[in-house]
Amino acid sequence: MTKIAFLGLGNMGQPMSRNLVEAGFDVTGFDLSGEALAAAAGNGVTPAASTEEAIAEAGIVITMLPTGDDVRNAFLGGSGIVEKSRPGALFIDSSTISSTVTVEVEAVARAAGRRMIDAPVSGGTPRAQSGELTFMVGGAEADLDEARPLLEAMGARIYHVGGPGAGHTAKLCNNILSGICMAGTVEALALGVANGLDPAILTEVMKNSSGSNYALERYHPFPGLMDGVPSARNFAGGFRSDFQVKDMRLARELANTSRTLAPMGNLATDLFVLHCQNGHAGEDYSSIIKLVIDLDEYFRNITEGKTT
Repeated sequence: MTKIAFLGLGNMGQPMSRNLVEAGFDVTGFDLSGEALAAAAGNGVTPAASTEEAIAEAGIVITMLPTGDDVRNAFLGGSGIVEKSRPGALFIDSSTISSTVTVEVEAVARAAGRRMIDAPVSGGTPRAQSGELTFMVGGAEADLDEARPLLEAMGARIYHVGGPGAGHTAKLCNNILSGICMAGTVEALALGVANGLDPAILTEVMKNSSGSNYALERYHPFPGLMDGVPSARNFAGGFRSDFQVKDMRLARELANTSRTLAPMGNLATDLFVLHCQNGHAGEDYSSIIKLVIDLDEYFRNITEGKTT
């Protein structure tokens, strides 16, 4: 069986690597966080002391890293993954980064006799945990065919969207829409609550009307209305607000370079930036509801029997 290396065992990499193990794959992992590495070991991932150790015998290397610079630094250079990996190895990058970095790294990998596909994901931590992620893949069809059994162990939908970098372009399109939808959802909830509506009833109305969206259906931002999502645990875990800003800025850069108008994306990005500046950068991006609703006051009024 082909050995798998998984680099980056954070909120997404942790459940993704666990699902690979549960599907029967031999997975060795590495993360700069000792706590994350220990958690992965508890899920059956073989812990490595370094990237080089993790990839030493791996035929397939999966990366889930925070930024394009992290990806570039991990892959390139004399001690990078390209140089230290086995000849013919297949790289699967599931990070959310600019496609220009992907194209750069893929070209170096191909020249060195390695292969690479970009396979960013959508679905957040809930679908990572349940193995229902959506993969957007850029790269050669033959390389996707080799990667498909792994992607199927971690996801429910796989889309081949084009050549190198196309997966990351599709992901940025999705993430700017996701940010716009979340910002719009919390605005609608705030409007209803401010005018005396029960957020639970309003949610059901919108879920069954033209305003229905992923935030309402699977990732509700209002505390107490949905189990298993960040709003149910004080917005801990999930997808950090500053990472959302990073992704939306990348999408904005893509819009600028392609001369595409993005007025709603620009406004939503600015709202998330303000939210981070207010001290919520490390909280899940659904915590942007705090920008438009004083949750402490809301629940205090509910406890005291006051109307909003």
